[in-house]
Amino acid sequence: MGKFIQDFKEFALKGNVIDMAVGVIVGGAFGKIVSSLVNDIIMPLVSVITGGDGYKNLKWVITPALAGADGTVAVEEVAVNYGLFIQNVVDFFIVALCIFVALRYTVKFMRKEKKVEEAAPAPEPSPEVKLLTEIRDELRKK
Repeated sequence: MGKFIQDFKEFALKGNVIDMAVGVIVGGAFGKIVSSLVNDIIMPLVSVITGGDGYKNLKWVITPALAGADGTVAVEEVAVNYGLFIQNVVDFFIVALCIFVALRYTVKFMRKEKKVEEAAPAPEPSPEVKLLTEIRDELRKK
């Protein structure tokens, strides 16, 4: 248990927790934007194209609602809301596409940075380093 706590302290103190927290906050905000895009723009357009009244209303009613004698709902409707599921699948694919694109460009950028680093010539050693290298090589010969 001590090793676990030590590892957790190292993780928490390295700054990874802050990076992760920022990622969660930005991800939550991004999720709301994507949900709004799907719910308020994409699905209404899809509903117009398909001639329906919206995917939110698509469902398979297993047991219809029963009204009581006074007109109120006595037993709630039991239904499978597959329209909402379709909307959530569209949400997922948009988020997955955005993450894929972001990661793809991040990896490309990191590869370019690495190539630039590797392509940079090594700095010329100082005269002292050259002299020490020659002395070391001479000592190895003997």
